Amino acid sequence: MLLWFVIAYWVISVAIGLWAAMRVKSAADFAVAGRHLPFYMVTATVFATWFGSEAVLGIPATFIDGNLRDIVADPFGAALCLILVGIFFAAPLYRMKLLTIGDFYKRRYGRVAEVLTSLAIVVSYLGWVGAQIVALGLVFNVVSGDLISQEMGMWIGAVTILIYTFFGGMWAVAITDLVQMIVIVGGLLFISGEVAEMAGGVSTVVNHAAAAGKFEFWPEMDAKELIAFIAAACTMMLGSMPQQDVFQRVQSAKSERIAVWGSILGGSLYLLFAFIPLFIGYAAVMLVPDMVNKQMANDSQLVLPHFVMTHMPFVAQVLFFGALLSAIKGCASATLLAPSVSFSENILKPMLPPMTDRQFLKMMRMVTLVFTCLVMAYALNTEATIFGMVESAYQVTLVTAFVPLAFGVYWRKATNQGALTSIFAGFLVWQGVMWLGPEDPFIPAQFAGLLASLAGMIIGSLLPQYFEHDHEVHDQLHRGEHAHEALAKAD
Repeated sequence: MLLWFVIAYWVISVAIGLWAAMRVKSAADFAVAGRHLPFYMVTATVFATWFGSEAVLGIPATFIDGNLRDIVADPFGAALCLILVGIFFAAPLYRMKLLTIGDFYKRRYGRVAEVLTSLAIVVSYLGWVGAQIVALGLVFNVVSGDLISQEMGMWIGAVTILIYTFFGGMWAVAITDLVQMIVIVGGLLFISGEVAEMAGGVSTVVNHAAAAGKFEFWPEMDAKELIAFIAAACTMMLGSMPQQDVFQRVQSAKSERIAVWGSILGGSLYLLFAFIPLFIGYAAVMLVPDMVNKQMANDSQLVLPHFVMTHMPFVAQVLFFGALLSAIKGCASATLLAPSVSFSENILKPMLPPMTDRQFLKMMRMVTLVFTCLVMAYALNTEATIFGMVESAYQVTLVTAFVPLAFGVYWRKATNQGALTSIFAGFLVWQGVMWLGPEDPFIPAQFAGLLASLAGMIIGSLLPQYFEHDHEVHDQLHRGEHAHEALAKAD
């Protein structure tokens, strides 16, 4: 019976996505919903994009095995990313009226920087989308009682998400995200209430977790521990900022003000609701410790699904898996669309003869299809956990794309040479520490890469310049709400 409910919900949500596809008339509609999304839809799509499989499956398992310090990257770093984007980047980027984040690097630093950062951004999505596909396979396997294998579940999930993303683009993602946010919030609130009643109240669970040291957050005053903590926080907090899915939500807003506050509120809601799966997971530790220990030994990502399947009433099961599927679908569709648009706009389009808007739309859809195949190949062959796949996905953008973005917006002296030096220095140091350094380095590889990227930007921009550079784009970013007119002329 549960499987049929899941199938019915899945079919309805795909149908909603296909209905939304009727709004897609141009490449801009496909990529950024024609810049028409109202405040509530921007907030919903920001929230639903971030609230993926790791929030329901990966983070609780990591928390049960450790404490709050072990999940500093997500949800804390991830939520701060969205809030900081809203505060510092949404307004200036919105004024540029761009299609992709790669277009920013092109205008600010030139074609080479555009290609390098766009490639880094596209590659980073393999891990994130792969995590959602793996999670879909787990869900279908659990709710079907092993009738559907995990691999078959992954194929079912990938193909159906591809269908409405292929046709509907950002419009389909935004409208389905709104529905999925409602299901996520409603489902998790209901289940947390049921679990609290079973465990003797919220305070009982919280006090038990506090006594077990689960709320320890700050690292010990040891240099190595402190650096590792900062590195983990920065990986998603800063590495997620130069991402196309974040940028798409900014650009899809109806106004600059909506772009800013939709990102801030969406990030705040993500942080708030990410604690509900933690509460449910730790309540399971109290109620059925033997089952939790068994699942932690076999596959920690299945702790919550098995707890709900074996100890919760049928209504709670329907709502939980509805919320879980909503979380995964919202994240997967957005992160499938984002790299496809970036690769089409910033890598392929400049290499091909001029094309009409309809031809460009067709190309973006074909790239979406190809990227789905690459993600499936990655997901079927990786042994990483969902949480690990998501956390590692942002290391490449942290060391190559964040510094050029931040300095490009806020440091007038940042130059093309500085950006290229930053990209190469960050990437080479990151890879060098990862492959040639000790197994447990004093400075984690991604943090060493970030520091090298920062140094490369400053040194490369202040040294004598070998590449022509124009600071006018930076100046136009900060001239107020009419800056987009000047930026359009400059482009």
